[in-house]
Amino acid sequence: MPESEEELKKQVEALQAQLDAERAKSQKSVSLKVSQKGGVSLYGIRRFPITFYLEEWQQILDMEGEIRAFLSEHEAELKKRS
Repeated sequence: MPESEEELKKQVEALQAQLDAERAKSQKSVSLKVSQKGGVSLYGIRRFPITFYLEEWQQILDMEGEIRAFLSEHEAELKKRS
């Protein structure tokens, strides 16, 4: 028995909502967690987390200006992931 046009529209909307929810799940978000060994792990950038200890993160963060300048200076040589 054929369904009414309104019922089909409702099904399409429900399927679209389901698809949107699945897409949102698959998009990686970046997050931080304390590792079992007391380091800080950065999730969502690579396949595996990037983990540094407190002093290492502080050293990296203290280099922010230097890192940004380096990236700007070498932008033409660097590849971007798509």
